[in-house]
Amino acid sequence: MNVHTPKQSLSTDIRPNSPTVAVIVPCFNEAVAIGKVVTDFRSALPDARVYVYDNNSTDGTADLARAAGATVRAEPLQGKGNVVRRMFRDIDADVYVMVDGDDTYAAADAPRMVELLLREQLDCVHGVRRSDEQEAYRFGHRIGNQVLTALVTRLFGRVTEDMLTGYRVFSRRFVKSFPALSSGFEIETEITVHALQMRMRVADVETRYRGRPAGSASKLRTYTDGLNILGTIIELVKQERPLLFFNSLGAACIIIALTLFAPVLIEYLQTGLVRRMPTAILSSSLVMLAFVLSGCGLILDTVTRGRKEIKLLAYLAIRNRL
Repeated sequence: MNVHTPKQSLSTDIRPNSPTVAVIVPCFNEAVAIGKVVTDFRSALPDARVYVYDNNSTDGTADLARAAGATVRAEPLQGKGNVVRRMFRDIDADVYVMVDGDDTYAAADAPRMVELLLREQLDCVHGVRRSDEQEAYRFGHRIGNQVLTALVTRLFGRVTEDMLTGYRVFSRRFVKSFPALSSGFEIETEITVHALQMRMRVADVETRYRGRPAGSASKLRTYTDGLNILGTIIELVKQERPLLFFNSLGAACIIIALTLFAPVLIEYLQTGLVRRMPTAILSSSLVMLAFVLSGCGLILDTVTRGRKEIKLLAYLAIRNRL
């Protein structure tokens, strides 16, 4: 169930039960920005511990993060998904603030996001990006995000306005029940679908989004990453909604079979002969394949239901320590 942000201002007192807060920052070649990111979040959340996970940077990112006061660790497997998996596995806290290390998100918004998560006992708060800077949130990226978010909403249900945001606050229960499998930027999609599967209570909070500092470069590859995310969505549909996936393939086979068989049938009705025997055989084979695909969908749907029940039991077994 979605919980919408209240209109009244939120308190910045995030310590009703003295929760431990970890700021986790995945980083790859962010030397220009990482020092400011660490300093800003240490100032915004003075009781939090800031962790920077360096992903094979070659520009001194790790040293600059350490000098700014962060705890620095390394993840040799390249890709944001690999870094997130390691961070979630290694760090133990009550609240996790995950943010990109490029200084495009406002640290000042973190206290109210954390306070909302604690007060409403949520599992995830998404920082929905809002920006008037054209270069900060380019039109192509904005449209691509809206299309992918709409697609996930259509297939799985609505959980957030901004599926690809790099600014999120998680509960301990979310982090420790999340079986991260992605290796790259597709991890954002996987996080969104996990929240939907477990019927988690989430919220959106608008957050300021600004352009990268001068001298830094985006690691996003618009078309390549977009295609990878689309591929991840298709894979998740196959895994989590197999009945829909395989029935769709079966329906496509039926449509193709009927299209191919129509002229064969017309010819038979007119002449009593079947001269296009290979086409007739192909059409009947496609119909049989459609039934096989539908059967696979039914079987895998049962398997998926059992797997979801196991994941839900694992999620319920993890208690938030607040």
